[in-house]
Amino acid sequence: MSAALLIDILLWGSALAVGFIAYRQGPSVLKASTREGAMDFINIVPRIALGVIGSGYIAAVIPQEIITGWLGPDSGWLGVLTAVLAGAATPGGPVVGFSIGAVALKAGGGPPQVIAYVVAWALFAFQRVLLWEIPFMPAKFVWFRAAVSLPFPFVAAAIAMAIGKP
Repeated sequence: MSAALLIDILLWGSALAVGFIAYRQGPSVLKASTREGAMDFINIVPRIALGVIGSGYIAAVIPQEIITGWLGPDSGWLGVLTAVLAGAATPGGPVVGFSIGAVALKAGGGPPQVIAYVVAWALFAFQRVLLWEIPFMPAKFVWFRAAVSLPFPFVAAAIAMAIGKP
């Protein structure tokens, strides 16, 4: 059994279990939660399609030499630094961030560099910090969080370099 199939089975099983719990709370709870989930699904599908199709365009447009030169396995720590800056500058949600990471891997990006990109995107996406974190939390706390989190993309890349290929 592949890992993807196992994950699919676990996710569908979890969804069915939570649906059963909603059903036990009453048919109106199940109906309302199913409708709300369906609306979320309808709203997110175009974004997922946009991210996946857009990442395909990115892979087609960016010459492989550029990706391997800037983020390839031989780019070393300069490639990791570039990946961290690119990850922090990438706007959007998981569809965009993970799609770009997948494109970089397919185009010859090194695993440590792509790991640094994904970790930096997850921790430091500038637009998320400015639009979401600072309005909800004190700016001083947000900048402190960002500062203490700064080593993590580099640490993750170093661990990936030490371990080798995934």
